[in-house]
Amino acid sequence: MIVSLIVALDEAGGIGRAGNLPWRLSTDLQRFKTLTMGHHLVMGRKTFETVGRPLPGRTTIVVTRRQDYAPPACLIAHSLDSALALARAGGESEVFVCGGGQIYALALPLADRIYLTRVHARLPADTFFPPLNLAEWQITQRIETPAGDKDDYPATFTLLERLTTSLAML
Repeated sequence: MIVSLIVALDEAGGIGRAGNLPWRLSTDLQRFKTLTMGHHLVMGRKTFETVGRPLPGRTTIVVTRRQDYAPPACLIAHSLDSALALARAGGESEVFVCGGGQIYALALPLADRIYLTRVHARLPADTFFPPLNLAEWQITQRIETPAGDKDDYPATFTLLERLTTSLAML
């Protein structure tokens, strides 16, 4: 199973502010939907509560330490490893980790791909993507997108693929 991170971040690595995205990018939201449709999404509890519901056409796995947390129509895992095992048991070919900051930090060493949207702005943020060692990754796709009518900023969509795969990841 391929473990993919999907993230939008600004020029300083910011991914969120006060539990929300610090920008409005309709083009990126459409890309997210297209890429993740039909797949398992893994997210932390805080990210899930920001989204507010399971996203249609996808299986949502919420990672939480809370033993009594049980939002309707979601799978619950108490660790990232358990979440990935649930996706694997569900027959997933590519699971998408979609936040927040703590979950990204745990998932980054396990990731095979990163679907990265670089927002061309520096915005106030209180949540950041973990440091990324670009020497470990190969850019296999890069698409520049101007700000559209429903986009606050221009962005670059990049697909990164890990250069080496550890036997532990297979």
